[in-house]
Amino acid sequence: MGLPTLAMDSKRHPEISSDAFDRRMGKHQIERRAPFASVNMSEEKPVDFLRILFEGSIAGGAAGGVVETALYPIDTIKTRLQAARGGGKIILKGLYSGLAGNIAGVLPASAIFVGVYEPAKQKLLKVFPENLSAFAHLTAGALGGAASSLVRVPTEVIKQRMQTGQFTSAPNAVRTIVAKEGFRGLYAGYSSFLLRDLPFDAIQFCLYEQLRIGYKLAAKRELNDPENAIIGAFAGALTGAVTTPLDVVKTRLMVQGSANQYKGILDCVQTIVREEGPTALLKGIGPRVLWIGIGGSIFFGVLERTKILLAQRRPAIQKSESAKND
Repeated sequence: MGLPTLAMDSKRHPEISSDAFDRRMGKHQIERRAPFASVNMSEEKPVDFLRILFEGSIAGGAAGGVVETALYPIDTIKTRLQAARGGGKIILKGLYSGLAGNIAGVLPASAIFVGVYEPAKQKLLKVFPENLSAFAHLTAGALGGAASSLVRVPTEVIKQRMQTGQFTSAPNAVRTIVAKEGFRGLYAGYSSFLLRDLPFDAIQFCLYEQLRIGYKLAAKRELNDPENAIIGAFAGALTGAVTTPLDVVKTRLMVQGSANQYKGILDCVQTIVREEGPTALLKGIGPRVLWIGIGGSIFFGVLERTKILLAQRRPAIQKSESAKND
């Protein structure tokens, strides 16, 4: 389970995009006819790529680790519901099965995602017109998802096979999958993962960013932690519900192993609809929406707070370096 812009002027406020927001509020230039919420990037300083990459990676890793640890049992139930064919029973034991191995993959995957998303967003916001900032967020979200998929997919494959009881430990899962299916087995369902996660990442982060910008313009102030968490929960829950059919297909392809019950994405969809009915594509929607909704709240809340803490440390570090040079 997948972050607003780091402030370029820490004297204003350590929050994200606060400089653009402050200028906008000071000039009272809210464009009512703009199709999307907008951010004025015309006066921004050059993007400090390495700093944004570093801080984004730390914030993303922290947020991803907290979410996975807190909500793993709900994810396990969702996976078992989606993997069960027909009227298969759902086992409620071992809900934390595979957590340790999953955390080991989630931390770097989340760090890569946010580390790519933040600088990409900063750059794209300068490229797109002010009233089309949503497209910058959509594109940055897709880029972050594509980059992190190289780590997220093997992590997801191992996690879901442990959740469904196929393996008892992550190392054993890796060895067995590689032995029976080859290295490609770790990337089973990769195309379906991208089909689900690229739209999911793009939509979720775009919704979050646009809602956050709009809320700040309406409230004429910076958002606090509970408000960031509520917006994150709404964006996550809505996106999770819309992408549930894609998640079902992804799960079936990832857990099938060497049995090869499905020949691909289209065959998987057709087989599910033919054998179980169209409603089977919505299996696990309840736990998924709950999991991603709560997860979005925690993820974005932790993310924003971590960014603020890192931004607050920046002046102290800069003063220390200046003193050394003197």
